[in-house]
Amino acid sequence: MTEPAPDSATAAARHADRYGTKPPVRRVWVLVLLGVGVVAAGFAVAYLGFQKYGPKAVETEQLGYVVVDDSTLDMRVKVTRDNPQQAVVCFVRAMDRDGAEVGRREVLVPGSDSTSVQISTTVKSSARPSAGDIYGCSDQVPGYLRAE
Repeated sequence: MTEPAPDSATAAARHADRYGTKPPVRRVWVLVLLGVGVVAAGFAVAYLGFQKYGPKAVETEQLGYVVVDDSTLDMRVKVTRDNPQQAVVCFVRAMDRDGAEVGRREVLVPGSDSTSVQISTTVKSSARPSAGDIYGCSDQVPGYLRAE
């Protein structure tokens, strides 16, 4: 046979004995804190990405090179700066057929009125160069290159 249905007071007492009388607390603050953490992490990743891959203060473009002889390479470079009055130093290099560096030169690009300037330079090499490359540019000009 079937058992009689328990009355609601008995069922509630049995429920309270088993699970307690306090209703479960919703942890809204945990979700809010987690959301704020995710947004902060997103901003941090965006900032680091902008620092690494965003626009640079000094941009360069290789316009061409000519192998003059077995130990000389002439290069033309375009340098674009945010602050055209500031002098920058660029490192250009000559490479052999295997891609090994066989010559390097530091080139001072003095301040000017134009944001973009074209420079030509000659790189002496220890072996026959087959290509030229811009290694990089910096606004940290060494003292021995500064024109006093």
